[in-house]
Amino acid sequence: MALLPLAGIEDLSQRGLAVEPEETGITEVYLGVASTAVREAAGAPISSTTSTLTVEGESGQWLRLPGLPVTAVATAKIDGVTVTDWRLRSGMLWRSAGWTNCDGPAEVEVTYTHGLAAVPADIIDLVCRMAAAALVSYRAQEDGSGLAAGKTITSERLGDWAVTYAADGRVSEMELSQGWTERLAARFGGGLTVARSR
Repeated sequence: MALLPLAGIEDLSQRGLAVEPEETGITEVYLGVASTAVREAAGAPISSTTSTLTVEGESGQWLRLPGLPVTAVATAKIDGVTVTDWRLRSGMLWRSAGWTNCDGPAEVEVTYTHGLAAVPADIIDLVCRMAAAALVSYRAQEDGSGLAAGKTITSERLGDWAVTYAADGRVSEMELSQGWTERLAARFGGGLTVARSR
């Protein structure tokens, strides 16, 4: 099941951006794409979801689960065999016998619920700003060419005319700055790319 966007059209409206009825579909697309970009940078779903994760079992007693905060664990299996002698502590699973078999590494599959019950205000605002920037580009030209990767002018001069373009390497409004990428990864723990949402 796909995750819902981290922000909605009503969040854009609260920030002063009026979305015309005929723009609803494209705006929802932008909100979804922005949400995906933010989740990818965070390495976590951010909003609460249930995922099934398969990892190689660690030799120690602790098994770290990505996508903090972890709120519940439904099942844990080692090489396909359900185990119930574990405890959830601080977003990690603890098991006295460890997470490997006596004959070596094991595959551990965990189904768990993780993420926040409510999306933080700064995340909603970030997604709204990204979607709003894309909507402004969309509105710039009737034929949609405003969405094409363009050059942002950072300075102009008139005498002996000159122009300077930004060289930040961004292709679209959906790319996060390095600062935001690092902030999200540090805040949410990163590394959920191996999980499959259900």
